[in-house]
Amino acid sequence: MQQSITQTNALACTALHDGRAGNARQALALAHALTLHATELVLQPRAPWRWLAPRVLPGAQHGLGPAFHARYQVAPQLAIGCGRQAALATRLLRTRGAQAVQILNPRIDPAHWDIVITPQHDRLVGSNVVHTLGSLHPVDDDWLLRAISVFPNLAMLPTPHSVLLVGGPTRAAALDDAGFSALLQQLSARARAEGGSFSAIASRRTPAAWRAAMGAVDVRVPGLRWRDTGDGTNPYAGLLANADRLICTPDSVNMLSEAAATHAPLFVWQHKRVQGRSRRLIEALLANGRVRALDETLAEFAATPLRETERVAAEVRQRLQINP
Repeated sequence: MQQSITQTNALACTALHDGRAGNARQALALAHALTLHATELVLQPRAPWRWLAPRVLPGAQHGLGPAFHARYQVAPQLAIGCGRQAALATRLLRTRGAQAVQILNPRIDPAHWDIVITPQHDRLVGSNVVHTLGSLHPVDDDWLLRAISVFPNLAMLPTPHSVLLVGGPTRAAALDDAGFSALLQQLSARARAEGGSFSAIASRRTPAAWRAAMGAVDVRVPGLRWRDTGDGTNPYAGLLANADRLICTPDSVNMLSEAAATHAPLFVWQHKRVQGRSRRLIEALLANGRVRALDETLAEFAATPLRETERVAAEVRQRLQINP
């Protein structure tokens, strides 16, 4: 009979990832949502284990860095990993008695873990698979309230405040420079016409031409145009918290998921130009009414925050019999 997990051990929960921001964000978000004492472990994978993860080769416990090897000797009660390297780590910790939760499709049989959490657009099936609409993240009401307090000046901008979350072209997203410049003109003109403000924030994927276009927006339009740390502290959290409407480029599952967790109406730009996982997520969000395609009207609509992290944490807690 499966034993329930308690929170009496200082190492009750370990969140493992390879250092990539998206993987770290998902693993830590779920760990903290489970209200366990969570520690973070950044893996340092090396060849040949790095190449074949999450498949197990002899000596794999030595191939993910000294911090992991130490944790392998005294396994936590619960191991949560995100990404392919972490899938190997959580699989190994399960052999040491840990309950193992893998976030994102491990590309091998999910039976190697107690639970596998993957977006529904990955189409993975299994009795221990939990599907999400988008990715996991920390955005909830408490997170948004903290962001408001950290960036108080954003609340002083004229309303309505339109916020553009900017990714960039990818192999699956055929987005062009001219179209992006037209989008900036549309949104800044709307802010002028309605006496509001317009902010835009770049991400790691945003190309130089797009950053330059953001910097060329009329300075008389109130708002922030954040391109990189040369423009100051990254205001992403504050912009999510203070937006009256959000507009998102269609290339990032994580960005769309976090925007959908706010209370603001969310519009997606040029979603028909993106293919693959992002397109399937957008179509699901359009179907359930959380997102609308960007048009000239930007008509307001009631927005119910999409809080998948809370829902998934509740299901993990139930499946693994985690006591509060």
